[in-house]
Amino acid sequence: MQTYIEIDEHLMNDRKPSSYIIELSKTGLFEVEYPYTLLGDLMKIPQSPKHHPEGSVWNHTLLVLDNAGERKHLSQNPKVLMWSALLHDLGKAPATKIMKGRITSYDHDKLGERLSVKFLKELTDDQKFINEVSKMVRWHMQILFVTKGLPFADIRRMASEVSIDEVALLGLCDRLGRGDMTIDKKLIEEKSIITFLEKCQKVSKYQKEST
Repeated sequence: MQTYIEIDEHLMNDRKPSSYIIELSKTGLFEVEYPYTLLGDLMKIPQSPKHHPEGSVWNHTLLVLDNAGERKHLSQNPKVLMWSALLHDLGKAPATKIMKGRITSYDHDKLGERLSVKFLKELTDDQKFINEVSKMVRWHMQILFVTKGLPFADIRRMASEVSIDEVALLGLCDRLGRGDMTIDKKLIEEKSIITFLEKCQKVSKYQKEST
């Protein structure tokens, strides 16, 4: 419990919380103590070099965490945002496979929802907090699905379970949490978030007009 409290303090107060997480990893915590081993598993999970030049899911998570640390003042609930950033890719450990030479992680958002619940239940009895974080994890991939018009997009269900604006904020941190992010690449990702919000607003407006 004490470790959970300390992590929470750093997530809430540090602009670059990855520094603390990296120091904590040197103690072996993420290799031996459950549920922190669920995060430790990400250290050995590879990602597509094309989309994730930073390397492992662990490296990506640290970058996402720092992007969230810089933007948590924009969140309606900074604690939920920060823990969502830390846990958003837990599902990649069981989901990641190499298929025809490609690294894939299909359904890691759905697996991550369940794993984030398991993770947090070991550390807190705050069911509202656990639910809010797990739903952010569940829907964080909608940025890609909605903007690309993929069949996995489900704006209506997402909107019924989580704040669209909060998903957009987490999604921005996720998209920016990659290696080799130039200014031009950052602008592209920021525009994709605007597109996501606009598409969600259109669906919401249509739904209201239909009822």
